[in-house]
Amino acid sequence: MATSFNEQFGQYGAWRREFALRLKLLSAWMKEHALLDSAVQERLRRLEDQMRSDKVSVAFVAEFSRGKSELINAVFFASYGRRIMPAGAGRTTMCPTELGFDPLLPPSLRLLPITSRLDARSLMDWRQSPEEWTEVKLDVHDPAQLASALTKVTEVRSVPIEEARALGFWHDDLPDDNPLRDAGGRVEVPRWRHALVNIAHPLLQQGLVILDTPGLNAVGAEPELTINLIAQAHAVVFILAADAGVTKSDMAVWREHLSGEATHANARLVVLNKIDTLWDALSTPDDIARQIDQQRASSAAMLGVDMDRVMAVSAQKGLLAKISADDALLQDSGLPALESLLGKGILGERQSILRAVVARGIAELRVETSRVIQMRRRELSEQKIELQGLGGKNTAVIKSMRLRIEQEKLEFDIGNAKIHAVRSVQHKLLGDVFTLLGSRSLKTEMAALATALQKPGFKLAAKGVYAETFTRLRANLDRARAHSLEIQNMLAATFRQLNAEYGFSLQAPAEPDVVRFDNELKQIEHSHLRYLGLGHALRLAQPEFAQRLVRALTTRLRAVYEAAFAEVELWSKTAAAQLEAQLQERRTSFGRRIDAIDRIQQAAGGLDERVAEIEGQEAVLGQLETRLQLLTSYFLSTGAALQDASDPPGSTHPAAS
Repeated sequence: MATSFNEQFGQYGAWRREFALRLKLLSAWMKEHALLDSAVQERLRRLEDQMRSDKVSVAFVAEFSRGKSELINAVFFASYGRRIMPAGAGRTTMCPTELGFDPLLPPSLRLLPITSRLDARSLMDWRQSPEEWTEVKLDVHDPAQLASALTKVTEVRSVPIEEARALGFWHDDLPDDNPLRDAGGRVEVPRWRHALVNIAHPLLQQGLVILDTPGLNAVGAEPELTINLIAQAHAVVFILAADAGVTKSDMAVWREHLSGEATHANARLVVLNKIDTLWDALSTPDDIARQIDQQRASSAAMLGVDMDRVMAVSAQKGLLAKISADDALLQDSGLPALESLLGKGILGERQSILRAVVARGIAELRVETSRVIQMRRRELSEQKIELQGLGGKNTAVIKSMRLRIEQEKLEFDIGNAKIHAVRSVQHKLLGDVFTLLGSRSLKTEMAALATALQKPGFKLAAKGVYAETFTRLRANLDRARAHSLEIQNMLAATFRQLNAEYGFSLQAPAEPDVVRFDNELKQIEHSHLRYLGLGHALRLAQPEFAQRLVRALTTRLRAVYEAAFAEVELWSKTAAAQLEAQLQERRTSFGRRIDAIDRIQQAAGGLDERVAEIEGQEAVLGQLETRLQLLTSYFLSTGAALQDASDPPGSTHPAAS
């Protein structure tokens, strides 16, 4: 039987914890041996935090009554022995619902009122105002209470047409998409705008985030959902009804919100749900299988995806089979194959990304730390040669050498003034970079787009303004990169000079990868052009929708800018810490040399004793370098995969000794 998604995710979580623990032990070992400067410590801390707190998000998207919530129940929550997410005939989930785990918060369901759409704040801003949400306590040990509480996401309220229009659920120019009026002329709209479920489910505790979305009208009215949450999900599961295939409304959801370029090959998965409706007693198993394959092929062709990305399942039968431990029914439901593909796709992809990030950081750390060890070895070698040259010399010669060392130290301290001057120029250029990547710069650049889109009427020039906005954003990144390159060249020249004058082994760190963020901007621009096309022209004509669109776009762009800012900041710290480490090593070396001379003057046997100490320290440095290679080789190995996490409980970690 294929490994279930729960089992695969458990292995993935164990692998992440193993990786994080090894990083922590590596950091402790380096600190113990005085190899941990501030930049290296920061890099290790960031890598460890990323491994421990990494989230894997899976979004379930479909029109109403396709079985999204039932599929979530079957894949993730069958262990409760009942339905947890509300699933049944007709409309169930009426607002986007995120399921995750935050240990700092109590088990709860938090609900944001739909009227928050009338406020100018973005959904991200609302998250920072917990007092504005309605909170329902959850008992994770009581499945019935849990399921009962979660039915609140199905709630609706009856409002006048004017309010429905303001909230984005009524469009005078799109009568076919509007909800039905009741006898009093009112219409039903969702009671809640967004729901956050915080429970200590094993998968959620390990970093899984599940997003259950409502149908087309609700999705389209909330651009922040598609621009941020769905667009950044590691996997999107698009659900169809097996008996109907791709309907007109299904195609509308796909084209308007999911058909853009995915970040990787496994980001889109199509599920033909409810195949049990095709289990006709009058048809043979081969006939049923042939009919299902025809639906898969037809759906794949219409959506423009490979047929192997279209899975046929029965979520209801799969859930029933898991609860009743019916292996035959579980296999017939198709659920194991879906879980296997889902797990191997998103977890394998995520593991590869994390491994590459860690390997890159550890490779840089190894080079920097090896350089420090080599510098210490060279300093010891020079001291040993210097001391061995004193053999048989009289007191006057030894005293003269002490004076010479003090003079070298004085000249070295005077030379530090040049280093401070370089740092001053570097800080000024960095200030320019941080200004370009700061929130104020982004806010300024988005102002023109906001103004253009919030004008009443059709936005015929919107695409032009949109393109100009992204041109300026990329220009800011280009300027930031130019400043970074200028700093890089200045550091390289300064480091070469210091290496020549003082025998340092400084090497300017690799330039920040600003190009990566430029590519992210291009992806964001391309994927959201659809909101400026004819399909959204009527929605875009409403200032409220345009305002929500700009807020959502700003939130997404802010994340890109903040990531670029953090990368430049760490790069700057790495360069400064490397220089400070070698300056400190040289100052320490002067102190050791003077101390050795003093000891030789005070005791006849001091020379041989000191030379022996240095040789002992050289041997220790050799052991440190060997140990460093061993401790970091695990992170650089491409062969360590999920099975690494399945070491027996008594196994030891290389970094532990």
